[in-house]
Amino acid sequence: MKSIARLTILSILLLIATGLRAQSQTGVTGNYFTSFDSTKIYYEVKGTGYPVILIHGFSGTGQGWKNGPLYNDLLNAGYKVIIIDQRGNGRSDKPHTDAAYANDAEAKDIIGLMTSLNIKQYDAVGYSRGSIITSRLLVLDKRLHKAIMGGMGDAYINPEWPTRVHAYRALMGDTTLHDVDDMMKYIHSQHFDNTALALQQKYQPSTSIQELAAVHIPVLIIRGTEDKTSGSETALRDLIPGSAVAYVPGDHNRASHTPEFSVAVLKFLKD
Repeated sequence: MKSIARLTILSILLLIATGLRAQSQTGVTGNYFTSFDSTKIYYEVKGTGYPVILIHGFSGTGQGWKNGPLYNDLLNAGYKVIIIDQRGNGRSDKPHTDAAYANDAEAKDIIGLMTSLNIKQYDAVGYSRGSIITSRLLVLDKRLHKAIMGGMGDAYINPEWPTRVHAYRALMGDTTLHDVDDMMKYIHSQHFDNTALALQQKYQPSTSIQELAAVHIPVLIIRGTEDKTSGSETALRDLIPGSAVAYVPGDHNRASHTPEFSVAVLKFLKD
């Protein structure tokens, strides 16, 4: 159990680093959407075709998608690509109230953004924690046409998922959890907003077995062959009617940046 938890923490660290590198390199100017509670959400839209939103993982930013081939491959295939910084991350506002993260706030940001962009139907690609938010879109937004959940197994459906609880406690200052010392050292060195990150973990949503059983749109679960985090991808597949699993090379940190990940996404979206 400790080894799995440590793998999860190391995965988070590398995803943080990836997002930071991408954000510093691009220098892109985007737009802001004012969400339901006046939180400002940073986003970018590029392309003119069928809309696909890419949803980043914990402590990442939308710019992290530009580190792998998927972003440009989608554009080259004619899609309209939308990336966002989820609330509490990147250029978006970082509120410090419980209400700002509770009750599917992050999914509501995406739903509101799609409405403001006058998008009638769209596909979503999430990775890691982004897949958890994508799972909520499966339940909450009837405009979602297809969904891809990368880097995620069935662990998140447990409201008391130990990894989530552990991360929250450490971010709130619990120094007894020494297996997350490396994560906290890195976060402090980068001057992240610990309160915002903690609240994201505190109110990270789960999706119940009953809710997943009611999903009736195509869902693809993509897993790195070396990814041992976040539960079982086949168990998650069995909970979502008609869903499928695809495997690509890499561990949790690298799988989404592989050419094979991009190929799997594009094939699923086109089929």
